[in-house]
Amino acid sequence: MQPDQRTLLASAIVLATGVLWGFYWLPVRALGEMGLAGAWGTAAITAGTVVLLLPFAVRNRRQLARTRPVALLSVALGGAAFALYSIGFLYGRVAIIILLWFLSPVWSTLIGRFLMGWPTPRLRIVAIVLGLVGLAIMLGADGNLPLPRGAGEWMSLIGGILWSFSTTGIRARSTITALPAAFVFALGAAVTALVLAPSLEPLPSIVPSQALTITGLALLTGGLWWGLSLVALMWATVRLEPARVSILLMTEVLVGALSAALLADESLTGFEMAGGVIVLFAGLLEVLPARYLRSA
Repeated sequence: MQPDQRTLLASAIVLATGVLWGFYWLPVRALGEMGLAGAWGTAAITAGTVVLLLPFAVRNRRQLARTRPVALLSVALGGAAFALYSIGFLYGRVAIIILLWFLSPVWSTLIGRFLMGWPTPRLRIVAIVLGLVGLAIMLGADGNLPLPRGAGEWMSLIGGILWSFSTTGIRARSTITALPAAFVFALGAAVTALVLAPSLEPLPSIVPSQALTITGLALLTGGLWWGLSLVALMWATVRLEPARVSILLMTEVLVGALSAALLADESLTGFEMAGGVIVLFAGLLEVLPARYLRSA
């Protein structure tokens, strides 16, 4: 495959991943309506992913054994962050949950600057300020204090922060390849969901007639979203500029907001939309300096 063709394929994969994750809330809420409320649905999805990816983990067990514990922990922490993001869809509005998650570039820049000692270009400082301003406008749209409201918004915000720690650790320490990384990622998510589940909702009582449907939906969601799409995304991201990856993944916000408005009658106020646009613009600014520095 020629370099241009490889870049085009990688870009298409990232774009498709953003669109796919924009619809992720649908199976999560469907499982909730079937009886897997709270974190139980996410636990079923991620446990199913672990089962599906287990053969690949066994095949790559030597690589996993050689990988530094801090690298494995960083990948698993990413899974924990995604688990919080997933659970959040049952406790908050889809668009707000996604937008709070997309603040992660701001947290990543702060972590890189103050914990890792990495240089911070001026444009990224502007991005941080804009991101925080957008957050304040979005969360304070009703005139109250600009703080997350409800468990779902808190989960998404905390998940985005954990994701930033995870990506920093992966960037600094991890050399693990896509398939075993996806297994560790899903394992971290499954453990997190199972730990949280009893504190959020009681143990579900599944109607026997729905057990097969629930199992099939959980396996399909885990295999498609947590398995195939994430493995493909890991393959694609190492072949593209971070700026392009970030921009293409922002389709998740658009698809998530539109699908929630059309299918769940969830809409944003004018102030919330303005704050969300500022958050997305901050994300764009955060990735621009790296691109320009490489071309300088």
